[in-house]
Parts: sequence; C-alpha cells; structure tokens
Amino acid sequence: MIPQIENIFLRQMASGDRLYLQVYKFIGAHPGKKVYIQSNLHGSEISGNAVIQQLIEFLLSIEDTDLVGEIWLVPVCNPMGTNERAQHFSPGRHCVYEARDWNRIFWDYEKVADNLTEFAQSQLLLEQETIRQNYLSKIKNEFTKKLDVINSQSSLPYTDQFSYQLQSLSLDADYLIDLHSSTNQGLDYIYYFRDRQDSAKYFLLNYGILLDKYDGDAFDEAFIKPWLALEAIFQSLGRNIQFDVEAWTLELGAGMQINSHSVTKGVQGVKNYLVQKGILKTGNFAHEHIENHVMAVFHSSNRTKYYAIAGGMIQSRVALGSVVKAGDRLYQIISFNKEGELPKLIDIYAEHDGLIYDVGTNQAVNQGEFVLGIIY
Repeated sequence: MIPQIENIFLRQMASGDRLYLQVYKFIGAHPGKKVYIQSNLHGSEISGNAVIQQLIEFLLSIEDTDLVGEIWLVPVCNPMGTNERAQHFSPGRHCVYEARDWNRIFWDYEKVADNLTEFAQSQLLLEQETIRQNYLSKIKNEFTKKLDVINSQSSLPYTDQFSYQLQSLSLDADYLIDLHSSTNQGLDYIYYFRDRQDSAKYFLLNYGILLDKYDGDAFDEAFIKPWLALEAIFQSLGRNIQFDVEAWTLELGAGMQINSHSVTKGVQGVKNYLVQKGILKTGNFAHEHIENHVMAVFHSSNRTKYYAIAGGMIQSRVALGSVVKAGDRLYQIISFNKEGELPKLIDIYAEHDGLIYDVGTNQAVNQGEFVLGIIY
C-alpha cells in the first residue's frame, strides 16, 4: 500500500529557512475509523520516530484491502524541539522563547464551551453516531476561530500556531496515539483515560497509568477531554453513552536514545491495537498473548517525585523498575560543602511502597533537582 505524503508548512525562521511537518496518510480500501499517530513532541523523546518508521514499513507491505479506514502518521512532529541543543544534549522539552512545555499548549474545547448540558439535552433521543457528528461539528466550528486570530495582523505566539497545526490534523480522529519517552530514563508504559482500560491492554505493555487528574492542556487530554465531559453530562441526564473515541500516550524508554526493546514493544502494541480495533485485517498476532497479558495499573495522582534535598552527586541509587518498600534507601547524595567540613553522605529513604518508573539521567544534582519518580 502506497501512502499519500503531504508536507505542511510550520514556520519561517529569521534566516529565511522554513520548517515543515510531513504526514504519511495510508487510506484503506474500506471506509472506517481515522487513526492519528505522532512522535517526538518533546525534542529529546525520539523512540517514537523509530516506531513510526517501522509502522510505515509494515503498512507498505500490506494491501489497501487489509486496512479499514485510514492511518495518519506524523514523525518528528515538533522540529523546533527536536533541533534544540545544549552542547551534546537535546533537551527540547520547552519552547525556550516562550518558556512553555511543548505538551502543555493545546486547545481544550471544554474550557470554552458554555452550553454542553443544553447541547446534550437537545441530543438525548438521537442515535449515538449522529450525536458524535453533531458534537464534532461544534468543536470544529469553535476551533476554526483560532485561525482567524492567527491570520490577523497581531497574530499569536508560535506555540499557539504550532498547536493549531497539530490539532487540525487530529481533531476528527477516532483514535489518537502520541508516542513519547521519558526525558530522563523511564520504563515502557501507557497513559489512558477513564472507561478505556480494556483497550489499554491491547498495547501489551506491562504498566498502565490512569490519568485521574489532568487539566486538558496536553495533546491527548485536549483531544479526549471534551468527549469525556459530554459522556458525563449524558450520564447525569440518565443516558449512558461511551463514544468510540480514544487517546493514548505511550512512554517508550529513555530520552535522547532509541532503545530497541522499547521500539519493539511500541510497534507490537500499536499493531495489535489496530488489529483489535478492526483497523487492520491482517497481522500475525498470537491471541494467547492478549488473553494472558496482565497490565499493572496505577493512578496518576499516586506519583511522588523525589528532588535532591542538597546539592551533590547521586550514588547507590535503586535501579529503574525496582519495587521498593517504605523505609528502603533510594539513593545517597555525596554532599560537598564550603563550610570547612568533610564531605557528607546523605541517605534518602522511600516514603511509600512503590515502583521506580523514572530516574534522572544526570547524577550530579543541584538542590531541588529531580532524582527519581515512584508510583504506587
């Protein structure tokens, strides 16, 4: 199957150089759902690019009759963040000009919609798919107002222009997959939203984190939050509806690295998800892996980040993926001082039982810098 390849202009630089997105659109012979997959929203999180490359190779090998619906793939979706450098390091997490996290800039319809209850009441007796299309039209109509401001003489900052471009590609998708990694050193896991836990297991990852607290500014949150809000309003009105709209963030390994194991897990999980959702009619997947797969589930509100209580060097840190008990030593700080005293060893202990899911790459820390994260 041959994709449609589209280049989308993003930004003109002071030098005159221009940045673009490249979108690969695989359109099946049978109409169906739209899947949107992107990678590298944070500049140092590059594993998703390798996942998309392998997905493209796979889709090139099948017939268009094996695809129901369409799959849009956008690798390197943030050229600004990807190209950012500090000597040998690629931070790329924030727009340094505006001091904004690249994944906290997105437009959430729920925050501007003031008549959702009235809309739901007007739709109570309609078919679910009709409601979906009517609601999507409302979202699109409100979204296009942002373009008017972008094209005005005063315009908007680049992060608003950039977020508009990404959301315009994905707004009408049924399933959205955002491929990330830890900016530091992290496990492979998936973020998911309420009532979508059954589909989360299709990605075959060992760990899942239910987003029970979020503000809607992240890419996956902004996409699905309006639909979750409408579902909740219908439930309050006595009608239970769950739209076939899903959003996922896959965290695949470490920043500035392409870990082959993480990439393999990502490709396997995405392909299996597409098969289970009926998008792909092909694929050699062993169903016993799905039936026997167990995903450990955590809540996003049950995370603790440990920050250095003193400056120094981190040693004897517990390994990524370790299960710890409250009171276990997590790491030591070698603390050098300017007070005429000998260096000190400061032991740091776990406040809760939990899983070490994220650790800092740099083991030289200033006071108050991130060392590791525990989820429980």
